[in-house]
Amino acid sequence: VGSTTIIVFRGDLGAGKTTLIKNICNFLTVKDEVSSPTFSLVNEYLTAQGEKVYHFDFYRIEEEEEALDIGVDAYFDSGHLCLIEWPEMIESLLPEDRLEVQIAMQGEGREFNIKRQVHV
Repeated sequence: VGSTTIIVFRGDLGAGKTTLIKNICNFLTVKDEVSSPTFSLVNEYLTAQGEKVYHFDFYRIEEEEEALDIGVDAYFDSGHLCLIEWPEMIESLLPEDRLEVQIAMQGEGREFNIKRQVHV
């Protein structure tokens, strides 16, 4: 991942975005219970090393203004890992330097496409 702290997860409902984020948080030794912040928009977790991890779910927002109201820019600029579900709801607010994870259902399995988005 390098210096990229923004990771967006794209995929249909039920594709496994939250499950993948739970596994990433488990790998990072997050001490808190990881769940989708569908109604709060953002959950903050702490790793065993005291690092913050922010988990966003923008599925239910109706306009980007709602993300601005919670101070999404400050989270993105914090230098802490930001894991974002439903980034298409705030597309114009996303930092250009980010990791994109596309999840597609393939029968009983999943196909993952990961690419780095960088401002040149």
